[in-house]
Amino acid sequence: MSDLAAYIRSLRGPILVAGASGFVGANLFKLIAAVRDDVFAVVQSEKNWRLVEVKDELIISVDFNDYAATKNLLSSLSPQTIFNCVAYGAYSFENDTRLIYQTNFHAVVNLVELLSERPFAAFIHAGSSSEYGTNCTAPAEEDLCDPNSHYAVSKLAVAEHLRYMGRHRGFPCVNLRLYAVYGPLEDTSRLIPTLLRQARLGKLPPFVNARTSRDFVHVDDVCSAFILAAARMHPGLYGERFNIGTGSKTSIAELAELTRRVFRVQEEPRFGTMEGRAWDMAEWYSDPRKAVEMLGWTPKVGLEEGLQSTAQWVAQLSDADLAAATKVDSKERVRSVSAIVACYKDEQAIPVMHRRLTETFKKLRIDYEIIFVNDGSPDASARVILELSLEDPHVIGISHSRNFGSQMAFRSGMELCTKDAVVLLDGDLQDPPELIEQFYQRWEEGWDVVYGRRVKRKMPLFWGLMYKLFYRVFAAFSYVTIPHDAGDFSLMDKRVVGWLLNCPERDLFLRGLRAYVGFRQSGVDYVRPERMFGHSTNNLFKNIGWAKKGIFSFSDTPLNMLTAVGLVSFGLSSLAAVVVATLRLLYPDIAPKGVTTLLITILMFGSANLFAIGLVGEYVAKIMAEVKGRPRLIRASLIRNGKSTDLLPDGKAR
Repeated sequence: MSDLAAYIRSLRGPILVAGASGFVGANLFKLIAAVRDDVFAVVQSEKNWRLVEVKDELIISVDFNDYAATKNLLSSLSPQTIFNCVAYGAYSFENDTRLIYQTNFHAVVNLVELLSERPFAAFIHAGSSSEYGTNCTAPAEEDLCDPNSHYAVSKLAVAEHLRYMGRHRGFPCVNLRLYAVYGPLEDTSRLIPTLLRQARLGKLPPFVNARTSRDFVHVDDVCSAFILAAARMHPGLYGERFNIGTGSKTSIAELAELTRRVFRVQEEPRFGTMEGRAWDMAEWYSDPRKAVEMLGWTPKVGLEEGLQSTAQWVAQLSDADLAAATKVDSKERVRSVSAIVACYKDEQAIPVMHRRLTETFKKLRIDYEIIFVNDGSPDASARVILELSLEDPHVIGISHSRNFGSQMAFRSGMELCTKDAVVLLDGDLQDPPELIEQFYQRWEEGWDVVYGRRVKRKMPLFWGLMYKLFYRVFAAFSYVTIPHDAGDFSLMDKRVVGWLLNCPERDLFLRGLRAYVGFRQSGVDYVRPERMFGHSTNNLFKNIGWAKKGIFSFSDTPLNMLTAVGLVSFGLSSLAAVVVATLRLLYPDIAPKGVTTLLITILMFGSANLFAIGLVGEYVAKIMAEVKGRPRLIRASLIRNGKSTDLLPDGKAR
C-alpha cells in the first residue's frame, strides 16, 4: 500500500469516482479517500450500503444520463482526475436494452464531450472483457472483438470512441478491460459471495457447466490498475486499452475444488444445475502483458488468498445485510418518488415544504427527489431553491423564463423527473406533504393513480360551495368520468406520467387528463388548509378561466346545447311562420300594432347568437393555441448542487 499511496498522492485533484456506489467504484473511492481528502463519490441518487460510513459532504448525486446535471457537476467542481465506473447490464437481471446503451455509451460520450472542453489530467474508464465476445481466449488488445450481447456492444462502442478521442483529439483517457472482478463489497447475488456464504455452512451452491471458465482478478488489484493508469498518464497512453486480469484460466470445476479444499467442504459439487449467463464461454481469460509493460501493473492477490479475504467480509454480514447487499429484486423492495412542486410567490413556503417532504420520504425510507419549479416568480424563490440544493442533493430546481401557469410547471417537472412515481403539489402548502404516506400505501397496493379528494376547504362558505358546484358541473358535462373535488395533488405511477406526456395539447388541464388516461385510480380524503403564507393569487376571473379551461377541454356539451337550441328555435320559428302566414291570409288586418314584441324577440335572438358565437370562439381559441405550435414552456435554467445552469433551446446547458 505504501507504494500505491505514493501514486495516489501524485494524482491531480479534485478527483471524481463516478459510479462510486458500485462494487469497483466503492472500493476505489475508499482506497483513495484513505490517502486524499479531495476525492468525491458520485452516485446516481443517494449513497447505498457500500458508502454508508462515508461523510455526506463527499457524496455528490448526479445522473450522468442528464446532460445539464453533468455539465453542472464539472463546472462547479473542475475535477482533474476522473475514474468512470458507471455501468449497466453487467448483471444478467439488468436487461433494459435502452438503458444499457444510454448508460454505457451515450452518457459516457456526453461526459467525454464536456471534459474535452476543459483542462484535466486523466480519464480512466472501466471497460469490460465482454467487449471481446466470442474471441475471449487470451486476446491481445488489438485482436478482433466479436461482442455477443447488448452489454458487450455498448462497452465496445464506447471503447472505440475513447480510442478515437485519445488518438486523434489528444484526450487523456485509458480503457481498462476488466475480467471477473471479485472481493469485498461485491453484490451478494454474484458467484463468489454466494459460493463463500455456502462454504461457511459446509455446503456448495448450484454451479453452471463445469467447463465454463473465468479469469478471477481481485478488486484490490483492479483498483491499483486504475491508480497506475491515472498516475502514469502521458500522450503515449492516450486512447489505449488494457486487459486487467491475471492471465490464468480458472474453470468452475477448479473453483469448486479449490473452495472445498480451502474451506474443508465435504459436499460434492453439482454442475449444470444452474443456468449460465447467455454470454459465458469455456475459454475466457486474459492476456495482461500490455498492462504489465506499459502501466507497470501486475496482479498480486492470488485466487486462494482472495477467496479467504472475501470470506472474512462475507462472515461479517448478517442475513439482513446479505439480502440488502444486492440489486436483485431491488425494485420490488423499494420504489422511488419524485415530488414536483409548482412555485409562484412561495419564497417563504419553499423551505417549509422541503422540510416536510424530506421528513415524509425519510419516514417511508424510499429513494426520492424534490423538483421545485420556479414558474417566473417575482420574489426570491430561485435563490431559496438554489440554497436548498446546495444543502440537499435531492433538491432540483427549474426556473421558467416567465410565468406559464401551474399546469405547465407540473409538466416541466414531469419531463425531467427520474423516479418510479410522481407526486404533484402546489407550493403554497395547501397540499399537505404528509398525505403522501397514504398515497404511497395505495400505490403499493396496486393503484396507478392516487389523488387527494378535498372533502372540506378552509375558506369562506361561498367559495367552498362554488368549487363544489364547479366539480359537479364539470363532471356532468365531461365525456370522461371526473372524480368530484379532486385537484392536481396526486401520486401517479411513471407509466401514467408517460401517457400524460404523450398528450400533445398546450392548454393543459391535468386533473382532466389524469382522468382521461384511465388506469386504476383511487382517492384519499383530506381537509385542504388555507395558505400558510401570503394570499391566494386566484380571483373570480381566474376561477372562471379555470372553469372554462376544464369544461372546454373535456366536454362537447356546450356545442351540443347550441345545436339543440338551434333545432328548437328553428322548429318554433317555422311553426310561428306558418301560423303568421295563415293568419295573414285569413285576417289581413291582424298585423301587430306595436314593435315591442319584435324588439324583444330581436334582442333575445341577438343575445343568443352572441352567446353562441362566444362559445364557438372558446373552442376556436383552443384550436388556435394548438395549431400555432408555440413552445409549451421555456426553461431558463436548471439548479443542482448549489449551482444554476442556463439552458439552451435544445435543453442542453449553455
